[in-house]
Amino acid sequence: MTEPRPARSLPHAAPSPLFLRDQELTRGVELLDFAYRALTAEPERILDGLGLGRNHRRVIHLVARQPGLTLADLVDIVRLTKQSLSRTIKELEARGLIARGASQNDRRRRPLRLTEQGAALEERLNGGLRRRLALAYRAAGADAVAGFHQVLLGLVDERARRHIMSAG
Repeated sequence: MTEPRPARSLPHAAPSPLFLRDQELTRGVELLDFAYRALTAEPERILDGLGLGRNHRRVIHLVARQPGLTLADLVDIVRLTKQSLSRTIKELEARGLIARGASQNDRRRRPLRLTEQGAALEERLNGGLRRRLALAYRAAGADAVAGFHQVLLGLVDERARRHIMSAG
């Protein structure tokens, strides 16, 4: 993986009072698309090499962020069918990346956690993303990062927003 470079300012980085014009909105769509592709290229290459996909990465990320999530919790967050998500978790479990525990209060609840091998894969998948974001955040400054987060939160649906807010 090549080392990410700090972002350069766009030619007209000053806030424009015309930010709702189609031209500016189209530019935002384009930037989101290019940023998404740049951020996901390396994790997707790693996943492809392991015979895993985006849903596997999402589960690994969410369980790393909130150990103890259950299948039912994840169904609500990732918007996959219970059957599809169960299959994804079983594949991760079979590879030794995720372990299911037993709840002390309710035997039906099986909290998920990453194994040591799963935590190492999570770092391979997301460590580079965190470093890239750190460089971009540092270059943009705290106020820009707060505004960026506000825009991103405005783009996600209510269910995802509740999860993000509860995860801290």
